[in-house]
Amino acid sequence: MAESKAATTAQVNEEEFEKEVESEVEKLSTGKRRYLRPREIVAFLLTTFGQKNLAQFVDANRQFFMISFLGISGKAYGTIVGLESVYDALDDSLSGLIIDRTRTRWGRLRPYMILTVPFWGIAALMLFSAPDFGPGSAKTIIWAVAAIFLYNLGMSYFGAWNILLYNITPNIKERDSLIATSKFFELFGMWLPSLLPFVLEPLKKTVGMQNVYTGFSFAMVLVAAGTAIYGFFAMRERVPLASREQMQEIGIIESFKNAIKNKPMLISVIANFFGSFKSVGGATESFFWYHNTGRLMNGSIAGLFTGIPNYIITPLTPKLIRKFGARNTSIGAGIFGGVAYTLLFVIGYQPFGLDGHQWEGTNFFLNLAYLTLMLTICGLPNCVLRVCAAVLQGDVYDYSEWKYGVRNEALVQTITNYFGKLANAVTGFLSGLVITLVGYVAHKDALGNVIQETNPSVLKGFFAVFALLPAFARLFNGLTWIFFPVHGKFKENMLSELETRRAQRVEAEEEEAE
Repeated sequence: MAESKAATTAQVNEEEFEKEVESEVEKLSTGKRRYLRPREIVAFLLTTFGQKNLAQFVDANRQFFMISFLGISGKAYGTIVGLESVYDALDDSLSGLIIDRTRTRWGRLRPYMILTVPFWGIAALMLFSAPDFGPGSAKTIIWAVAAIFLYNLGMSYFGAWNILLYNITPNIKERDSLIATSKFFELFGMWLPSLLPFVLEPLKKTVGMQNVYTGFSFAMVLVAAGTAIYGFFAMRERVPLASREQMQEIGIIESFKNAIKNKPMLISVIANFFGSFKSVGGATESFFWYHNTGRLMNGSIAGLFTGIPNYIITPLTPKLIRKFGARNTSIGAGIFGGVAYTLLFVIGYQPFGLDGHQWEGTNFFLNLAYLTLMLTICGLPNCVLRVCAAVLQGDVYDYSEWKYGVRNEALVQTITNYFGKLANAVTGFLSGLVITLVGYVAHKDALGNVIQETNPSVLKGFFAVFALLPAFARLFNGLTWIFFPVHGKFKENMLSELETRRAQRVEAEEEEAE
């Protein structure tokens, strides 16, 4: 009897605690006041910095390392990534529902910042380790599968951190300002990975290229894990959420139907699908710089200059958005990028001449200067598109709340990720397949360093992937946003109505409490 009474009391206390938390969050949901403390802004930016460093390092080097050092073929790599993306898309359907229905004293999203660290941390180290299982061993494939699957499993739940951007403040202007600031800060998240070639060049003759990659991956994991843990403790969530009861009233099937009927989300999905094709070109960058130009360091040298305009353009992007709207800015930036990359391919990467497969003499400086200039022009829309994409994603979430009365970002993000992962399945398979299609086979010397390719047809294939797939991605990404409906007067009226609804919810909560 006493145990039953104690259990009932504990349940009541838990329910009262949940109501108090939700009531407090609801009271913060209206008005035009600012909510973010400096410590939270710093924490968000540091987490952005850490995760961008890790993601940039993994995305840019994983394929090159696994094909060149672990020893799997391009076709095998593409097949693994393709299958993993299909599985990850299915897993995201479950993770989104779990995240949306999570209610803890630490928030709905923040716990996933810290719980997922062991998964993606260990997997990232596996991605850049190459155990010697022997020629043709099936264990090599098993190792690659385990590393890729575990990394993406951890990141599918850690993705809740990205949604936190839309939950730490209900103030739209404050949110958009944080988006622009975080995208500007992401630029610094490319610095550490860009140091790899400078470390690699002097050490490859003594330590070996493989060991340098492994050591660098360890450093990237430490940075990403440290900033994620700090972010968990420093930030909080403020945007009002539906209660457990309200979430239960809207069933799982109905939630999926609402999300799928969300037209802005579908347009975003299609735009991101086209945009994902740029990753195929990005995944092959190391092959292009190392084999076509002679050194990986050339890519880093070019990168020192190609990124400079982004530090100017990113802070200006909010002004472009205020003047033209996020939708129209995305359209213009996408078309510009498509045309620029196409022009790069037409001119070529060695207009000042080429001696064999290496740039030589004055031609080296002229070709590198030209390629740096062209890549700078091609990259001008990159940060604009990243800021706009984050703002437009916020519009998708707000539209969902306006249309269906419930903020279900994780589910919307899940559906978005579902189709995104299917796109990744296609692009991931292609990124490995194109290496095989161009006829490349990796060869290494006694120290394990990769021997540079000299076959002209293979080198032309590397460059075609390097330039044309980004051109396709940028152009069609931009054109798709033409059909995005949340803009202009419609968006203004929608946000005004949302603010009124939130105020009414807070008022009703206060009356009920009295």
